[in-house]
Amino acid sequence: MTVEPIGNYRATWGEGPIWWEDSLLYVDIEAHKVIKYSPSTGEELEIPVGERVGTVVPRTSGGFLIAGDNGLYFLSEAGEMQAIADPEPEKPDNRFNDGKCSPDGHFFAGTISLVKKTGDARLYKLDKQGELSEAFGPVTNSNGLAWSLDGKTMYYIDTPRREILAFDYAEGHLSNLREVVDTKHLDSSPDGMTIDAEGKLWVAFCHGACVARFCPESGEELSRVEIPCLETTACAFGGENLDELYVTTGVHKSEVEDHAGRLFRITGLGIQGVPAFAYQG
Repeated sequence: MTVEPIGNYRATWGEGPIWWEDSLLYVDIEAHKVIKYSPSTGEELEIPVGERVGTVVPRTSGGFLIAGDNGLYFLSEAGEMQAIADPEPEKPDNRFNDGKCSPDGHFFAGTISLVKKTGDARLYKLDKQGELSEAFGPVTNSNGLAWSLDGKTMYYIDTPRREILAFDYAEGHLSNLREVVDTKHLDSSPDGMTIDAEGKLWVAFCHGACVARFCPESGEELSRVEIPCLETTACAFGGENLDELYVTTGVHKSEVEDHAGRLFRITGLGIQGVPAFAYQG
């Protein structure tokens, strides 16, 4: 197994990686940018969006969907933005954080209370018809999302709970909330999440310098990969065979680290991911 920094871009706070059409999309929240990294060419396209941006997903019709300080937007690769909706305009201390699309093409993204006001944030759904609604709450720091291989379970992280939650999922609706993994044995914060082709969950641990693999059926931690960066934020499988794990990182407030903010690639895991989903609206 090899863990290596790749590309030249150094994010202030990298997040939200997603593999799409032979490239890795991710965001630099504090630099207000969407990044598109093409491993085959080394090209790194930077798209400024003018505000903190928590997540990016592709659209089946072309371009992207992003969520940030002031709600949701469609975004073209040329940087043109079209506002969709802002569910929390009265909360200047909140912004959108992580988000992903469901297998049936809806977009789920949640907000974070930047002042850590417990229960002041929510998880939202933008359906394929373009209607925005609350999907779950209250939460404090909405984070990682993933769907089971059969699409019938949604896994979810509200970071301060330090656990992975699960819902039954059907046609955009969530029910039967339960805890499936307790992460409190790691002295750090569960952040971004992805799922592999064996149905196991991979979670990046902020302040923890690692990604860990969990079994959602037993709750057991199966393995852990150390990352040379304290602020390990999110992960996604990519590459031609979806057998490379890409990991985003951020710059620590006080620690000086050689590769803080870099994008990392883990190879040699012997595990594949599953294809990402795009927004169908």
